[in-house]
Order: sequence, then structure tokens, then C-alpha cells
Amino acid sequence: MARIYISIGSNTRRDYHVRSAVKALKQQFGAVQLSSVYESEAVGFVGEPFYNLVAAADTLLSVAECVALFKQIEDQFGRDRSAAKFSGRTLDLDLLTYDELICQQPVELPRAEITENAFVLWPLAELAPDALHPGSGQTYANLWQNYSKQQKLWPVPFNWSE
Repeated sequence: MARIYISIGSNTRRDYHVRSAVKALKQQFGAVQLSSVYESEAVGFVGEPFYNLVAAADTLLSVAECVALFKQIEDQFGRDRSAAKFSGRTLDLDLLTYDELICQQPVELPRAEITENAFVLWPLAELAPDALHPGSGQTYANLWQNYSKQQKLWPVPFNWSE
């Protein structure tokens, strides 16, 4: 079994899409651990604020199968694949890590967003503070403690019941 970390983000009908993503992940993986939900300003474009969190699960799926599953879930909830890279999203699911694997194909692992974006690193550091980043060997807690970019992000209370 591989331990995977998944970033979840939405800035369109955020509550609904975050709840839906978590429900779909639980249907696929069973037990899923979740960080708090964070609200952040859009990064790279002007748009509505995002809700972001990180989920952890164990899986027998391959990296390629995980990526395909996440795209399928995104599509199920109206992800527009023709939209600009930096634009609003109904749902964005990204495989952040797959055990300690470092690779470029079928996706880059670990994802660069881990160390570049507060909306990925803070929830990951909360969920797995002592886990080691496969590239740097540092704990996520240490990476977050030393994070110096200016991105606005704050935890928000989230009602998981519909």
C-alpha cells in the first residue's frame, strides 16, 4: 500500500465541491484523513477565493491510476479542461506525493506546489507534520515553519454535513 497526499481546491460552489470531492475520495479509498479547510486568495489570477485542504489515504492504485481517478472526479463535478491554467475551478485534485517516489512521469512527484504555495504546504504540514518531503528530506512542519512567500491564507470553520 502506498500513502498518498492529495490537494483539494475549489473556488466555485466551494462547500459543495469540497464535500463532494471528499465523499468521492472516501468511496474510492475508504479511510481518508483530512486537514483543516483553508481559504486563500486566488494565486496567479484575479478571481474568487479558494477553499483548500489536503487529504491522506492509502492505496493499491498506481500513480497513473490515481491521476486518472482524480481527473475523472474533477470532470464529474464540471471541471472545464479548456480553461486557462490560472483560472477558477469547480474542483482541483492533485496528487502531491506517492510514498517517497520522485518522478516526472506520469506526473511530477513530489509536486512543486508543496513548497511553492501556502495553500498546499500549510494543510499538508498540519496533516503530516513529521512526514518527510521526498525531495528535500525535511519535515513538512519544518518546511512550513521556514516558508517565506507572501500568500494570504487562513483556516475556516467548515460544516461537513450537507
